[in-house]
Amino acid sequence: MDAGHVIVLHGLWMRSVTLLPLARRLREAGFSVQTLDYASAVGGPERAVQRLRERMQAHRGAPLHLVGHSLGGLVALRALADAGDGPYQGRAVCLGSPLRGSAAARSLSAWRLGHWMMGRSADLLCSGLDAWRGPNEVGVVAGRLPLGLGFVFGPLAGDHDGTVAVAETQLPGIADHRTVPTSHSGLLVSREAADQTVAFLRSGRFTPPRQAAA
Repeated sequence: MDAGHVIVLHGLWMRSVTLLPLARRLREAGFSVQTLDYASAVGGPERAVQRLRERMQAHRGAPLHLVGHSLGGLVALRALADAGDGPYQGRAVCLGSPLRGSAAARSLSAWRLGHWMMGRSADLLCSGLDAWRGPNEVGVVAGRLPLGLGFVFGPLAGDHDGTVAVAETQLPGIADHRTVPTSHSGLLVSREAADQTVAFLRSGRFTPPRQAAA
């Protein structure tokens, strides 16, 4: 049974090949899936939003969901917020997206080379969003396994996935939030992250956290 269509977006410095494990699990759950490749640094979020909006318009009138990893989540929400042709049926899931802005990105941006490396995406990654006010339900899955290079650019407060702090993923206005024991890049291959994504796309809520054995 077709559960709807999903467009999946990668993060900074990545390509759509990194989305294959997640896309496969979404297809196994009954969704039709396509990935969106975009030039995250050279092209930046505005061009990515434009390309995504073109893809979205092809599915007008049918259930359409968006799933974005890291920067891809910010691009997905920008596209939904800028939907000038009216709201879309469907939900969005952000995986490890610094929706409130990234401390690691701000530290990296302080270096001229670092700002150049992030390119046109630097401003959005540094500032994030102030709140979600769109009509679509948004869920966020954050990692809490601190393995990554984020600490190189400065300390990450509280729980984090090695690149993005959990607190940076908690945006006012989202419908649900869940953490899983994986790293930032690990969110793309985590079975639990994929299962939680499927649960939210189907129902608008994540499943309860797994309980440790007594």
